[in-house]
Amino acid sequence: MSVESSHLQRAGSPALSGRSSPVNPRNRAEEDGSSKTDKATRRYAAGIDRALSLFDTALQEWADYLPFLGRLLKALQLHPPGTSDIPHKALVAQRLSQCLNPSLPAGVHQEALKVYTYIFSLIGKDGLGRDLPFYLPGLSPVLAYASLLVKPSLLSLFDTFIAALDPVDLRPALKGILISLLPGLDEESGEELERTHDILQRMRTTIAGGPHRNEDGQIASGDHFFWQCLFLVAITSISRRQGVLAYLQRHLPRLGKATTSPNPVDEGLAEYKPQLSSGIEAVTSPEPGLLIRCFIAGLNDDQLLVQRGYLDLLVTHLPLDSEILLGKVPPDDHVRLVTAAVSVVARREIGLNRRLWTWFLGPDEPSTGKKGASATPGLGGGRDTAQGQRVKYFRRYGLNLLVQGTLNMLGNNAASPVEKARPFRISLALMDQWEIGGFVVPKIFLPALRSVWRYQRAAPTSEAFEEVLRSAIVFFDGVESGLIWDEISNKLLQATDMEILDSEEYQQRLELALFVIKHFNLQEEEMLTRHLPLLVLSLLLKSKSVTGSQKGRLEERLVDQMLDLTGKLLDMVPRRAFGSQDSKSTSLSRDTTQNLHHDNKSFLTDMRTYYVNGRENSRLDASRIDNTVIARLITQNIVQVVTHDLNSGRGAGRFFEAGIFILEKLFRRTSVAHLLDVTEILSCAQVGSQVLTSENDFAVQFKGVTNMIFLLETLHVALSSTSWLEDHRLRPILSNILAGLWPHLSPASPETNVEAVRCVWRLQSLSIDRKLVESCIVALMVKENQDREQDDLDVESARRFATLWSQSNSSYGSHARRSSVVPATPKTAPSVTKASDEHILARPLLLILDSLEDRKTAIFTFTSGWLQSSVNVQIILAFLQQKLQTAWLIRDEPGTSANIIDTDDDLIDLNEYLYYLRTLCNLVEHTPSELWPSLLSRINDTDVDREAMTQANYPGSSLIERINQSSAVTNQVSLTKICLKVLQGKGSALGISRMANLSRLKQTSVSLLQEIVVRSNSLDDIEDEVESPIIATLSAAIEEADHPLQVSSMGLVSAWLKRRLSDRTHSMGRAHRRDLSSDQVSQRTSSVERPNEESRELPAKPPPALLDCVLKALGSGGSQPVLHHWMQFLDFCLPYYNPIIFQILMPLVERFAKTLGSLFDDLRSSFQRGDVQITSAQAPINVIIELLNGTEQLLGYAHNRLTQDESTQNSTKTPEQVQGFFGNMVSGVFASEGHKSRPTTANNRLTVVLCFKDAVKLCLRIWSWGADSSESSSHNPVLSGSFNYTSLRLRNRARRVLEHLFAAESLECLETLIEAWYGSKPSKKSDLTPAIVLNLLHVLDGSRPRNTIPAIFNALYSRANPNALDPDRKSTLASELVDTDLARFLVEYTRSLEDDAMDEIWSDCIAFLKDILSNPLPHRQSLPKLLEFTALLGTKIDNTNFGENRKRRRELSDLFLRQLTATFTIKPLSFNVEFLPARNPKLPDGSLQPNRMQSVLADDHIVSVLATIFPNISKILVDSDRITAASSTVSAQVIVPTLRSKSFPQNVTLKFLDLLLSLTQVHEASKTWRKDIADAFADPRLFCHHSHELVDSRWLPLIRQWIVLDKDRMDDFVSRLPSPTSAGIMFGVGASSARFEADRKAQLNLRRVATLLLAATGDGFVEKIGTIQEKIADLLTATAASSPSSAIRAEVYMVLRALVLKVLPVHLAMLWPLITKELQEAISSLFPGRSRDKYNIHCVVHACKLLDVLVLIAPEDFQMRQWLFITDTIDAVYRPQGLEPRALVDELAEDLDASAGTSQSVTIPAPDVQIGGRKPLLTTEILEGIPNEELLSRVLRPFLRQLSINTFESTYSMRGFDWQACYEDLLLDLFDEKSLV
Repeated sequence: MSVESSHLQRAGSPALSGRSSPVNPRNRAEEDGSSKTDKATRRYAAGIDRALSLFDTALQEWADYLPFLGRLLKALQLHPPGTSDIPHKALVAQRLSQCLNPSLPAGVHQEALKVYTYIFSLIGKDGLGRDLPFYLPGLSPVLAYASLLVKPSLLSLFDTFIAALDPVDLRPALKGILISLLPGLDEESGEELERTHDILQRMRTTIAGGPHRNEDGQIASGDHFFWQCLFLVAITSISRRQGVLAYLQRHLPRLGKATTSPNPVDEGLAEYKPQLSSGIEAVTSPEPGLLIRCFIAGLNDDQLLVQRGYLDLLVTHLPLDSEILLGKVPPDDHVRLVTAAVSVVARREIGLNRRLWTWFLGPDEPSTGKKGASATPGLGGGRDTAQGQRVKYFRRYGLNLLVQGTLNMLGNNAASPVEKARPFRISLALMDQWEIGGFVVPKIFLPALRSVWRYQRAAPTSEAFEEVLRSAIVFFDGVESGLIWDEISNKLLQATDMEILDSEEYQQRLELALFVIKHFNLQEEEMLTRHLPLLVLSLLLKSKSVTGSQKGRLEERLVDQMLDLTGKLLDMVPRRAFGSQDSKSTSLSRDTTQNLHHDNKSFLTDMRTYYVNGRENSRLDASRIDNTVIARLITQNIVQVVTHDLNSGRGAGRFFEAGIFILEKLFRRTSVAHLLDVTEILSCAQVGSQVLTSENDFAVQFKGVTNMIFLLETLHVALSSTSWLEDHRLRPILSNILAGLWPHLSPASPETNVEAVRCVWRLQSLSIDRKLVESCIVALMVKENQDREQDDLDVESARRFATLWSQSNSSYGSHARRSSVVPATPKTAPSVTKASDEHILARPLLLILDSLEDRKTAIFTFTSGWLQSSVNVQIILAFLQQKLQTAWLIRDEPGTSANIIDTDDDLIDLNEYLYYLRTLCNLVEHTPSELWPSLLSRINDTDVDREAMTQANYPGSSLIERINQSSAVTNQVSLTKICLKVLQGKGSALGISRMANLSRLKQTSVSLLQEIVVRSNSLDDIEDEVESPIIATLSAAIEEADHPLQVSSMGLVSAWLKRRLSDRTHSMGRAHRRDLSSDQVSQRTSSVERPNEESRELPAKPPPALLDCVLKALGSGGSQPVLHHWMQFLDFCLPYYNPIIFQILMPLVERFAKTLGSLFDDLRSSFQRGDVQITSAQAPINVIIELLNGTEQLLGYAHNRLTQDESTQNSTKTPEQVQGFFGNMVSGVFASEGHKSRPTTANNRLTVVLCFKDAVKLCLRIWSWGADSSESSSHNPVLSGSFNYTSLRLRNRARRVLEHLFAAESLECLETLIEAWYGSKPSKKSDLTPAIVLNLLHVLDGSRPRNTIPAIFNALYSRANPNALDPDRKSTLASELVDTDLARFLVEYTRSLEDDAMDEIWSDCIAFLKDILSNPLPHRQSLPKLLEFTALLGTKIDNTNFGENRKRRRELSDLFLRQLTATFTIKPLSFNVEFLPARNPKLPDGSLQPNRMQSVLADDHIVSVLATIFPNISKILVDSDRITAASSTVSAQVIVPTLRSKSFPQNVTLKFLDLLLSLTQVHEASKTWRKDIADAFADPRLFCHHSHELVDSRWLPLIRQWIVLDKDRMDDFVSRLPSPTSAGIMFGVGASSARFEADRKAQLNLRRVATLLLAATGDGFVEKIGTIQEKIADLLTATAASSPSSAIRAEVYMVLRALVLKVLPVHLAMLWPLITKELQEAISSLFPGRSRDKYNIHCVVHACKLLDVLVLIAPEDFQMRQWLFITDTIDAVYRPQGLEPRALVDELAEDLDASAGTSQSVTIPAPDVQIGGRKPLLTTEILEGIPNEELLSRVLRPFLRQLSINTFESTYSMRGFDWQACYEDLLLDLFDEKSLV
């Protein structure tokens, strides 16, 4: 109920009601007879006091209660004449209530009732009305557990005294009285049923005569208050609902049909106000909300009988057409009632369902109609039968409500999975009754599907979604297929075109349809054969109509989704659905086409009629339109979509792609391909292909080309006739497609290479003309040259052909090759002849080879490099040999002369032969030298007069003649000077206007100079003049990107260096160059043959400008096309740099790394985004591989030189001294004396190592590309083939380089990878992940565990104890790693190994651990991680057969224990009890912030390590004695120092408590950890813990484990609670200190008791409740002057809150009198003028918190007493005017407001703003920061003012309470050190 502002106002304040000062009825306890001065009265009070004192002293067992009650009765009977007041009435009432404890026998109960009877008769009616708050709470719960002997006396007491009270006295307690008496109505055959009923009726009559407020706000009479209280009992008290039901069945008036009830569908309910009878008015006044909620509570009850009874009441007393429901009940409440009623079907109980159907369908009426005459819901509204009337009844009164209620349940996304699945189960049950389900399911079907679709994204876990989806699937399977497709079709087709394009909702409809297809079962025969074809055709028509609009991107997105949905639906249609097509008919006739066109227009209308009017009435069901015709319609429409997209000028767009896929799927299901108009399709395809050739967007162009190929393949497969392949339109289509594919073969676009090559072969398979594709390729190659006005072949065309060739011969090409020249066609394409395969690449290949004739062209440079690097020359040679064998050369017949050409044909054959021979010669000349012997054995080598060719093309002959005429110099010198002049000259100096001619001239000059240098015997005359110009020429060629000149100049420089420098040096260096292959690289420790003295002579150094040229070439993009030649040139030059190799190594490696990184970034970006243009003119992958090769050969040469130097240096050293402990110490001492200069060899090694590190990092970066699945998934799936091919090539090459680097320097490379592993952590920015680095180590051949583990050990020794290693095993320490980093990596690497790998590393690990333990001091920082490493070994061998050897296990156990001892001995924990992080130097050295949940511990801290180890300690230490020893060590070294630290508990971390929790799971350590936890729990500082989350998640589970094994701890702490005493209290200065100390001890023990209660599982301490109650009762007697004092009451209330939260209410029966009395006294102390010495404000706050929790949880025993504190009836909202509040809280609130005079702002949150379950109003968060003197005005007054109204509002909302919120608030109070004394 939403209470409005007028309802929240009270009916007058105390000041306005005529009272000058409020009178507190609780004060009347002090105004009894005990305060009178007459002697008789004092004697009377003293007698009662003596009788009451026996309760505390004489009661030992139940038999002692009888004398006590007899003594009390006698004392009461001695009252003075005329005295009716009972002295000490509050205590008398409490003792009598305790005598009615359910654990006592019936005799005690009877005697107690006799005392009650006497008291009631003594004080009379007025006295009982006044003192009812004292006596009624004790009597209220008795009837629920009273025996048969007690019940008559109890009912007599109620009947005689309580029912006879005045309405004013009875009204506040009515709800409690009803809860007390209703158990008497539970049993229908009970003996006291009628008497209980009569008492209730009597009280109802009494209450009816009391005041209430009518609609005009005036006082009137009526029994509505009784009814509202009865409804509240049903809502709040579960056990009393059966009694309420019994009473309602007798007396609830029939709220039946109104005389003129409106139609809730057609008329508004707000205007309907029926005239109600007085009985109906009584149950619905002041409003019917509680009546509805009473029924809702009963319908939601767990007991079947209760649900059944309330359903019967609905049927008989509250039908759907009730005037109450139609006129007075708000629509929301009406829906809630219907929802609660329909929820009973989830039980699947036939009795409940039958009653529910009756309520929904109305009562049966006599009729002659037959029930169930039709199984169709539509009959219910059309026939005037009894069944039809019932259907009308439901549709009129219940349909909309039921639909709305179901939709509300479906829309509750915050519900749990069980609640979310409930509406699906309910809907499924409704379908059992067709009169209901037939109307409800169509309205909720799509919302239900939409609900589960949305829940897929909102579900907290996948398991939650699966649970809801299972229920939805069951519901979906129960729905009729026609209804399913009716709803889906209507949603997809009912919108107009403009609505579709202008609304985002339609897109959600399409997504919903796709979701249904994916997750639900659509395999019913009717769905597959009838509904799916209809929907496919409908979607096609709708998408075709939308396609013609002009809406831009929205149109494209929607049509894409519609066609995608169409394709998925067509996938589900079986072949049988379309029947057999007439294959004889070739096409549709014009008339038939027109008819079908007409059908297209009317199809959507007919389809709606098909589903709406019963499918038998629709034209679609006629025989003339069957599935065969539907198939033809689908074919016609999808062809129109395809052709429309082709003719639209967009090429083969996205609609075209979806259309051809649908067309292909249709052809696989039905034979309608012969109906196609192939001519029209080819015409449109020709237009579309022409558009594709001019497309600027490469991605769009490539997608359109592949779609066009797929269309042709689809036609080829579908059409039985191949005549269409001879159509003249096919040739231009194929030509245009190839033109579109041609740019995608460029190596600069590697992302589409593989797919483009596959498309070429697919086109070859489609062509009848075997030379068509070949001729198109040649035409494209030649056309590009013509466009550029060039005579020779273009380099870009050659590169594209090279891509086609290489991919066709690779495993990523289409498929295996069918011949030695070309690959076979794909298996998916139609088969073609072998002859056609042989000719596709022949002519383009010959065009490429023709370029070898002219060395001065760029195509020559490319072709020669291509032949030597990437192509399989054997295939080309075999092809040329075959051509030579078939050509006719010379006829050698008898009688004729040889070498005679007889005819022109012979001349043609001779020319052809010469052409192939010249091509072969050029090929052999530029083929690697390894193939020369085999080639010469087959073919005669033909000399080529290159000098003549060069001279003929040389334009500067006049200059040569002038120079040669001079006699001053020799021919050699003059030729050299001419060449140098050309090299140094400009274009204008030689009369050359174009740079191309100058380039050719320079090439010729370089070639001539090279011949001179090679062939001359002496170069003394020109030595000084040649060097600088040739290097300058090389530099200029690099700057101008003149590739042929670069190659020629490199050859000249190579020849010059070879002649000028020492041949001896060259031969020496060549013996040690090449890469780092494993068969060429030796270990550093192996002996190397010492070169002789002659070879050690240092030759002359190369010119410095040459190194600058090399660096410039490596960083220039202009040199990348000839990078292969540069790598050969660098390989040639390295021996000449042998003397200074270590000086030039660093610059060269840096340049390699920089260039490689830039190229790799560009390549990766091109695959990720697709919008980055790679600037490299060469294929990026080839450039990267060449640079990797160059890096490898450079590092290999430098490393070999370093190995030689180190071998020479080691051979000159003195023999090593004997190793040992003394030897190590002495050598270490003397080694530290003085400063030693670093030797040259060490510097050289450091240089090489740094370069190795750069190479390793670069290779790791390349190898990681594609290793991460997330990166692979981010690429375009269409280009996955190219991405996989490119990344795999680069990764394999990088892996091979890494293997060679590891073979040379395994330790340094491993340290580099460890650095990368640290840099890949989430806390650091890196593209790597730790798993990638570990995976790399696992795949490298040189990094197997048996090699990697010793290397890690060496790295550890190099940093911690380098003197223990041989010099050749030490690290250079070039990596920024410390020993703890290496130890951490050692653990992670070992964890990543397979368990079976322990066999090969076991001996090394054991030796290492033994060596560590022999001298652990140097390793003190890494000992914790090494301890974890040892534990990890034990865990892994436990999983293998290798670990079954007990000797190994015993050896490892001993090592673990020794290592554990050494860890604590060398670095005891007491030196570092604050647990600061180890690796972050920026953190302060002080303690951590106290308000954090957990302190941050480094993972190598001993506590973190032990917390990881101890869960598996039983696998590591198999012997129980060893486990006990380890546990004792940990306890002594870790647990005890931490718990006894001065900073406890702030030094306790999450890892520490995890370690302690792990110890609790170790059986052998039980004695140790139990003592530790006991000491910690006994420490007062524990309750000063600032991390409450840590207490909840760790401390309480520890305490729970502790008390499970030691249950006597509760008795121990309870016994420590002292009884309050005033004897022996000192006076003076020491009195307060002693009292404070006693208070603090009592507070701590009480908090320990409460903590134990919270930590226990369930009712763990039920048997201790009696002891706790006695101690609580004893402590509550404390006063301000006692020791302990009354200040401990707050902790007592905390214990009571813990009991209420953790113990079932049935076990708290003995506590309720005590709680009631204490709460009354504590809250009453707030009345103005009362003394607060006994109850300070802190205690009162906690008393209010206890009351808040009790009201929130509302145990049934407390509900009987709730009226004492708050107004728990409708008077909280609708209080009659003039009625004074009788509840303690309400009365106190008015008194406080009256005394304050002003109203304070409310700080308590209202329940309607709370989310989830009801939470306490009074929380620690609200009290935070408020001074004690302001608590009353700012907190307690608003709390008291709102408590009653908020409680009623919470009850009205029917929301549950938040137990966790109550629990957390109590936990905050327990661990709040500020509240301690």
